[in-house]
Amino acid sequence: MRVGEIAPGLWRWTGHHPEWKREVGCAYVETRDGVCLIDPLVPPEDEERFLAALDRDVERAGGEVNVLLTIYWHGRSPRRLVARYGARLWAHAPARAPVERRVGPPSALFRPGDPLPGRIGAFPVRGSEVAFWLPAHRALVFGDAVLGAEDGGLRLCPESWHPRGGGHARVRENLRPLLDLPVERVLVSHGEPVLHGGRRALEQLLGGA
Repeated sequence: MRVGEIAPGLWRWTGHHPEWKREVGCAYVETRDGVCLIDPLVPPEDEERFLAALDRDVERAGGEVNVLLTIYWHGRSPRRLVARYGARLWAHAPARAPVERRVGPPSALFRPGDPLPGRIGAFPVRGSEVAFWLPAHRALVFGDAVLGAEDGGLRLCPESWHPRGGGHARVRENLRPLLDLPVERVLVSHGEPVLHGGRRALEQLLGGA
C-alpha cells in the first residue's frame, strides 16, 4: 500500500488487487459535501491500518461519503465502504446493470453533464467508462482507458481492452474536449500519475492535438 497527498484535500492510494495481481490506484477527495472515493479498493495487504485512517478522515471531514466509479470493472470495495459509511454509490447510467451485478444496486445514476458531489464533472471516454474532472484540483481521474507511461507521461490502454466498436481512434476523439480544461494533474488507476503538466501530457497522448 502506498498513500500520498497530491494536494490539500486530494490523496491517492494504491493497493494490491487480488484478481489483477498488481497495484491499482484510487483517489480520495474532500469536498464541501464531505468525502468522495473514486474507484476505491481497501488494500488487502493492510486493511486494518487503511480503514482506521479512513475512519479518522471521514469523521474529520464531516458530511456524506460518496463512491464514484469510472468503470464497472472498478467495483472493487464499494459494497464494503457503502455499508461502513452509509455511502452513496454513483454509477454511470449505461453501466447500471454490470455495476449491480458486481457490487449491488447503485444509489444514484448519472450521465456526463449531470451534477455530481463536490462539483465533480464526468466526461465520456468509451462505452460506459467516464473520466472524472476535479475542478478544485485541476485534476482528471481515469479508469482503464488511459494509463501511466514508463516515461512519466500517459499512454492508451491495449486495444484488447476496448469494448466492441471502441478502439484508440474513438478514445482519442472522445478525449479531445478535455484539452479545453486547465488540466494540471492526471491520476490513473494503472501506472504512475502525472502530477505536473497534465495538459501537455494529454496533448502528447492525443498526438499533439
